[in-house]
Amino acid sequence: MRLIFTDLDGSLLDHSSYSFAPAAGLLDRLAEQLIPVIPVTSKTCAEVLSLRKTLDNSQPFIVENGAAIYLPKQYFEQCQEDANELDDYWVIANSPPRSHWLQLLDEVGKPYAGEYQTFSSICADEGTTGLAKLTGLTSEQAALAQQREYSEPIHWLGSADRKAEFSLTLTNAGAHLLQGGRFLTMGGDTDKGRALLHLQGLYQQKFGACQSLAIGDSGNDISMLEAADSALIIRSENHSAPVLQRTTHFHLSKATGPNGWVEGVTAWLANQY
Repeated sequence: MRLIFTDLDGSLLDHSSYSFAPAAGLLDRLAEQLIPVIPVTSKTCAEVLSLRKTLDNSQPFIVENGAAIYLPKQYFEQCQEDANELDDYWVIANSPPRSHWLQLLDEVGKPYAGEYQTFSSICADEGTTGLAKLTGLTSEQAALAQQREYSEPIHWLGSADRKAEFSLTLTNAGAHLLQGGRFLTMGGDTDKGRALLHLQGLYQQKFGACQSLAIGDSGNDISMLEAADSALIIRSENHSAPVLQRTTHFHLSKATGPNGWVEGVTAWLANQY
């Protein structure tokens, strides 16, 4: 069985417009071939649930950089031992809640006041309109992005040197930081790679041998790009491509965003890497 684990922003979704239009035809073909396309993202559950409707996607998904795995009940009939029931899903949580990280930031981030914003602080000061302006999301989408459960995105405003000091301070206090295409995200000791392997193991239990492809464009995707059987790095116009240790079974797209997604997935389906 083939599995596609994909980042969203800058990969399946255009970095600026958030459109997946160039990939729509290929997504339909993958659905016909029963190849799951599994979102693995820094986005929230609320955002992914909305996007899954737009994408006509009913697969499991991983949110907030591996902090939680959502399994549709009809997909895996039995509850996992480490999962909690939430509406139509079993949820495997891998991190303390968002409130924990906000409290920690309040305790140790004071020396850096004025040098950063968080989604919470932006919404407190400017409402979701301010978050929409920063992210390029609509107000409705920004409201979904603010519904975080396990992590907090940070918009850094200061110098690179101060950012390094800030990151070290948070790390020493017990936080784990991941740099995405837009934001530095603070959360628990989780990453997309470990969540991918956990979910891939569930597929293997149900369906037998699997061949996985991970797709991403930025630093917070490296762990899953290394963990999967094959890796597709989506070229970005906004930042350099993540550097991998692996030397085989990977492809760097020539095109960016969803056009690069189509290019790389098509090559993988043809066993070109």
